[in-house]
Amino acid sequence: MDQARVRYIVADVDAAIAFYTELLDFQLELHPAPGFAQLSRGALRLLLNRPGAGGAGQAMPDGQVPAPGGWNRIQLEVEDLRDTVARLEAAGARFRNAIVIGNGGQQILLEDPSGNLVELFQPA
Repeated sequence: MDQARVRYIVADVDAAIAFYTELLDFQLELHPAPGFAQLSRGALRLLLNRPGAGGAGQAMPDGQVPAPGGWNRIQLEVEDLRDTVARLEAAGARFRNAIVIGNGGQQILLEDPSGNLVELFQPA
């Protein structure tokens, strides 16, 4: 099976669905309950869980509860990073940093409504 699956913990599944489908061209595949959804973009399956919902949202044996945010991220390649950033800013999207230019290309960190990161990357 040539699919990558990534799970993000989100505070609001409906807000996350709107963000990923309206701004980043994901497709809604499943939304069987308020606390879970599965989206797709090419071979990537993005699983969204609200804390406390489903097995992935349950507390750990030590009581720690899954929470959104952090520094891990998915990377989406774009053809024109500056145009993509301008479009997303006009739609009210939040970025954690400005465009960074390195040897391999340019990147920026986009935050979803819960603070999870999406790295937008334009190769050199």
